[in-house]
Amino acid sequence: MDFSDVFNFSDYDRLIPLVANSLWAGVLLALVGGLIGVFVMNRELSFAVHGISELSFAGAAIFLLFGLDVVFGSVVGSLTAALIIAVLGDRSKDRNSIVAVLMPFGLGIGILALALYPGRAANKFGLLTGQIVAVDDPKLASLAVISAIVLVSMVVIWRPLLFATLDSEVAAARGVNTRVLGIVFVMLLGLGVAAAVQVVGALLVLALLVTPAASALRLSKSQLWVPVLSVAFAFVAMIGGILLALGGGLPISPYVTTISFLIYLIARGISFIRGKLEVSK
Repeated sequence: MDFSDVFNFSDYDRLIPLVANSLWAGVLLALVGGLIGVFVMNRELSFAVHGISELSFAGAAIFLLFGLDVVFGSVVGSLTAALIIAVLGDRSKDRNSIVAVLMPFGLGIGILALALYPGRAANKFGLLTGQIVAVDDPKLASLAVISAIVLVSMVVIWRPLLFATLDSEVAAARGVNTRVLGIVFVMLLGLGVAAAVQVVGALLVLALLVTPAASALRLSKSQLWVPVLSVAFAFVAMIGGILLALGGGLPISPYVTTISFLIYLIARGISFIRGKLEVSK
């Protein structure tokens, strides 16, 4: 094995300007993934993220096959999956079974579309594992629009969504429409997944939308610090992954997932040590 394929920083300063769009996309995805991830964890939607990402991949692959806009195809696939999960998967048991049905279907349709696609193999592989050089100006603009919609919507619904997440029965008694709020959030989650698929690929979206929030929840229970830490961890994983991928010949996803996993291990270790110290007092 030649480690220069994994880490090679020759002419690194000349390569950084080539991924400026990817770095900006990474910042946007860190904000979106970090904030949405907090509610994904608290509402136990981690498995749903994977299901949505597979249909997002299928939509992108089908649109790629027919020469249409891949970002729009990814959004269509994500929102379709999100709507199905939100409407039919009201209970956790139903939701998990629906996701389990959607995942192989989306992956199968996506692989079929890629097998029929006559274009470059890099375009096919990038939908699954991500590409740092694939973020051109039009795609960055699309990601910026999607991110803006998600972030603005999250700011608007943050307080009632947090209330409904912590205690849905009390929230409903206070007049919060928890059903509609849940559907809106899952649709926003679908948009977030569609944006993430464009950079990190469909197979490893969890590293951006779940792992940073899981790490943050290991370190704090504060309603302020959990989203702050989640965004910070997602930022480190995304930007660190892009910069490391630039120095090697591998896709971005192994770097992002490794950094996310290391952050989670560190957070879990700190949580374990802190728990032992509290018990010993």
